[in-house]
Amino acid sequence: MPRRSIALQDEIKQTRPFRSSAEEVVVSILRTAAVMQRNLAHVVEAHGITIQQYNVLRILRGAGAAGLPTLAIRDRMVEEAAGITRLLDKLESVGHVVRERSTPDRRQVMCHITPKGESLIASLEGPVDAANERAGANLDDDERAQLIELLGAVRAAFASPPAERDQGATRAGQPPR
Repeated sequence: MPRRSIALQDEIKQTRPFRSSAEEVVVSILRTAAVMQRNLAHVVEAHGITIQQYNVLRILRGAGAAGLPTLAIRDRMVEEAAGITRLLDKLESVGHVVRERSTPDRRQVMCHITPKGESLIASLEGPVDAANERAGANLDDDERAQLIELLGAVRAAFASPPAERDQGATRAGQPPR
């Protein structure tokens, strides 16, 4: 049977115990995300794009013919991208995306995936699916469902208004946000 897990402390060569189980959870999630991101980056970069660019193309493919405004793309991204315009510039320069100004509101720029971008995403489906399967290979279907639920619960802790999240906490002597 394949090895099912690696102790985080061993993996990061940490000799002291974590200060709390909460700290271990955070470090474990961040470490796991970094490992998965490196693996996925290796897959998509072999096709000439970054993970962020791949994410933008997937979002635009899902939007269909209607396309999406630039800021809507940014808001849907898995990982925040302050430089969404730069990402779109690069994708447009290689022919994966087209942008056009909205007729009713000239300030809004609508983005659409091109057939070339669609083709690239299609060519990545197999390799990305394989990377996704590898990420969950040591988990059965019930464990995957449980992990999805648990990670959703972690994200939900950050979905409350900032005042509620930061209640009682201080940042460098400043009042909570």
